[in-house]
Amino acid sequence: MYAIVEIAGQQFKVAKDQKVFVHRLAGEEGDNVSFDKVLLAADGDNITLGAPAIDGAQVGAKIRRHLKGDKVIVFKKKRRKGYRVKNGHRQSLTEIVIESIVTSGAKKSAPKAATKKAEPKVEKEAKAPAPKAETKAAPKKEAAKTKATTEDLSTKTVAELKELAKAQGISGISSMKKAELIEALQGK
Repeated sequence: MYAIVEIAGQQFKVAKDQKVFVHRLAGEEGDNVSFDKVLLAADGDNITLGAPAIDGAQVGAKIRRHLKGDKVIVFKKKRRKGYRVKNGHRQSLTEIVIESIVTSGAKKSAPKAATKKAEPKVEKEAKAPAPKAETKAAPKKEAAKTKATTEDLSTKTVAELKELAKAQGISGISSMKKAELIEALQGK
């Protein structure tokens, strides 16, 4: 069984008990890490392809050590100008050992679940009906609420903005960008 997983911005083909050198990861030696951006998983003739990642798939690994890569010499020269610059670079790396590849049933990480719980509260506040008082003070309160919602709108993702626009009955949201969605929601 093998999988193609994205680790620190790079894609690796990994199998169980394989050693992989990746860009420096946060964590101490001996810590367990998991990666849920599994792009492809294969078990014999069974191949599961994600779009872009497989839901519920996870690759577990253990950090063995932190090290530096080989020295790379960067030499710049411009002929007939007397310009020569020599620099060196050593990439910081982490050696990990792949311990497990799970294709389904992996638990989601805690921070994602915490953000999902916080989002419905904000939506409920935004959808709360305003009092029906016809005084001059009421428009000022509504203007203050719209300012608060514009600040909230800039922190939301495009998917959340599309859901809000769909709930308010705005059409043509599939081709809108984030800025256009915010403008449309402010106009309603």
